[in-house]
Amino acid sequence: MTFLFSDNKKRVENPRIYFLCLQTITGHKIRMQGSGRPAAGCLFPANDIGGIGLKATGIVRRIDDLGRVVIPKEIRRTMRIREGDPLEIFTDNDGEVVFKKYSPVGEMSPFAAPYADVMSRACGMPVLICDRDHVVAAAGVSRKEFLERRISAQLEEIIEQRRTQIAVAGDQKRTQPVEGIERYAAVTAPIMASGDVIGAVCLLLPETGAIPGEGDVKLAQVAAAFLGKQMEE
Repeated sequence: MTFLFSDNKKRVENPRIYFLCLQTITGHKIRMQGSGRPAAGCLFPANDIGGIGLKATGIVRRIDDLGRVVIPKEIRRTMRIREGDPLEIFTDNDGEVVFKKYSPVGEMSPFAAPYADVMSRACGMPVLICDRDHVVAAAGVSRKEFLERRISAQLEEIIEQRRTQIAVAGDQKRTQPVEGIERYAAVTAPIMASGDVIGAVCLLLPETGAIPGEGDVKLAQVAAAFLGKQMEE
């Protein structure tokens, strides 16, 4: 495969989705700048699409008479696209059609960040606000370390079960909410909107290991209910 040195300056609307797709397809690690552009010196396939590093997969799908198209199972598994998940559709003047996973919680990230900060100060615990795939807001911990990190399969299962989970003393099966980071959940409350579960509010156990009290549980549940209500309006 031929590669070109890219000095692409075009901003990507959702760099996480674009570059995860590209890494999955090519197997090559892609570095990003905080601006949402490819980092200087990135290597992209010569036949990339639209000058943003998206490479043709070689997979062709026909649209049926109802306008439906099937997304390949491998891509759905890698991107955690589940049955019933909403997708946004983007088009441009070059004839490109891009599907992007839609995250209602992610749309509120500018609001969720200060909300998480206030919660963390109130309860004295680190706070994470997540959609069904990634951390969208963090407080009381390094934002650089947690933001945009993928949630763990454990947390994903709790969200799917639509129940509040509370850490108890002596529990040997504590939930690690974020992949690759050894911090454990004290309270996890699912965010519900219009009958659908769209994410979770997670209080992390402090480094002292203190178990959450009833007030901490109520705070997480109220926060999740409030965020869910905001999604509906």
